[in-house]
Amino acid sequence: MMTITELQMKDIVAIEDGRKLGFISDLEIDVDRGYIVALIISLGGKMLGFFGKEEEVVIPWNNIVTIGADVILVRTERPKLSHQAHN
Repeated sequence: MMTITELQMKDIVAIEDGRKLGFISDLEIDVDRGYIVALIISLGGKMLGFFGKEEEVVIPWNNIVTIGADVILVRTERPKLSHQAHN
């Protein structure tokens, strides 16, 4: 068994290129069925986007490849950006 705090301490790494994405900032949970739907990852850094929110990416639970001792490996081929910085 693993706690949410233990999950939040793990680095999230993209399996495609080994890029570190950041850490879990939130979880999307289906409370009716009692399972995690997606991980919400803050893309790190102090760069703030629209309305002062950090850029986040949503990783669906089925895109998690493995959860290791220190790292969670994920597939990122089609992440949904919920907050994008405007250039």
